[in-house]
Amino acid sequence: MRQLHLLLLVIVLCAIGLGLSAYKVTTLGLPLTSSEQAEVWNVEARISFRAKPDTSVKVSLPLPLNSTGYTIIAEDFVGANYGLAIEQDDSGRTALWAKRRAQGKQLLFYRAMIYEDVEKTSETGKPPLYPSVPDYPENFRPVIRDLLDKARQRSADTVSFTQQVIQQLNAASPAPELKLLMEHINNSLRLAKGINWILAGARIPSRIIQGLRLQDGKHYSELESWVQVYDGTQWRALNIKDGQEGLPANFVIWQVGDQKSLSVEGGSEMNLQFSVAKTLRELVDIAESRAALKGSRIMEFSLYSLPVESQNVYKILLMVPLGAFVVVLMRNLIGIKTFGTFMPVLIALALRETELLWGLVLFCLIVGLGLLLRAYVDRLKLLLIPRLASVLTMVVLLMASTSVIMHKLGLEMGLSVALFPMVIMTMMIERMSLTWDEAGPAEAFKQGAGSLLVATIGYLVMNIDALQHLIFVFPELLLVVLAATLLFGRYSGYRLTELWRFQALAKR
Repeated sequence: MRQLHLLLLVIVLCAIGLGLSAYKVTTLGLPLTSSEQAEVWNVEARISFRAKPDTSVKVSLPLPLNSTGYTIIAEDFVGANYGLAIEQDDSGRTALWAKRRAQGKQLLFYRAMIYEDVEKTSETGKPPLYPSVPDYPENFRPVIRDLLDKARQRSADTVSFTQQVIQQLNAASPAPELKLLMEHINNSLRLAKGINWILAGARIPSRIIQGLRLQDGKHYSELESWVQVYDGTQWRALNIKDGQEGLPANFVIWQVGDQKSLSVEGGSEMNLQFSVAKTLRELVDIAESRAALKGSRIMEFSLYSLPVESQNVYKILLMVPLGAFVVVLMRNLIGIKTFGTFMPVLIALALRETELLWGLVLFCLIVGLGLLLRAYVDRLKLLLIPRLASVLTMVVLLMASTSVIMHKLGLEMGLSVALFPMVIMTMMIERMSLTWDEAGPAEAFKQGAGSLLVATIGYLVMNIDALQHLIFVFPELLLVVLAATLLFGRYSGYRLTELWRFQALAKR
């Protein structure tokens, strides 16, 4: 019954630890290694205009959408002494800047940080309504009817029909009857509107999308227009220049439809420019933004929410259970004897602040001198507490003397001896002295060497950068370490050193 209870507990701990970690990796995108970075795009819209004297100013700018494949993880609005409001409706979001009085040239900025989200799939919504046939002007009516008839004869479905319309409008030598229509459509946005207008004559649901190509260092004076048609199941994008299907790579949709555009009330000489730049950003920062967008509060309760000073402390403390697990393995599985359970872990923590070799040399020096002084104090026949206090005082004096002498000799690493835990060193000297008296010097040095060996292995494990990152970002993995510790806590078989010790007996 107890074995079943332990196994169930281990399974629950592993499930919680691994499950939370898997959620953070797959859903929030937290990195498994500290060096992982991701490309993000900084997109800036720069609005400039000249304010009219003694006139209030109102500026509206459509904002980009969280379109398929991309997520806006940060936004920034810049406008000196301008009030800002964000309006949102079915067609999207709009930034509204307002100011009571403005003079001279004005500059407003909108900046967005956009992340390519491969997990974000295409959005599905309600099918659109079939448009009604527009009341075309009399001079355009026969031309559009003839254009639609030719497209119908040369197509098999909605997409190919639209492609035929686009190709006729963009022909190198358009038919004479189309020239007047093309003169009416004289830029890209008006071309997209014209295609949308013409397709309505065939009652094909279509809409205009405008966006930017994300290319590092590029500047744009206007958004690029595309046409989307509904094929009965989904929206399919077509290039208004040649009819090719599919949005280009690194294309982010800024707005759907043409109902909204930049407008400035109380200003003149209006100009809008878009700039794109690529940067690298830590995946942890991106995960925090994604968690906020998804409404997940896990990152709010992560260690990253603590002050930086506290984070640095926990980066060390969270590695202590790993050091303790190393002690469990070395003692219960391998059979190496040490002075106490936590003494090697604390020694390993002290070695983190010094170089390993110098740390071991200084530690052995202080402990060796301390043993000599402890042997002298033992002759005084003191009680336990006064004896420990006396040894502690001598250890502090030894540490200070060692630092001063080595500093005078030009060995600055001697200053790091002050980082050793003096209480632990005092207890180790006391334990070694008692073991020396009870079991002899060989056993005392054997356990002392075992403690230093385990401390060295613990130091090496606790200083693996990959493990430090994993434990700090996914502290729930310590539940898995706890589960493993519980399993080894029930191990009562032979230790590896015992197998070596009794190998001669096993051969008989």
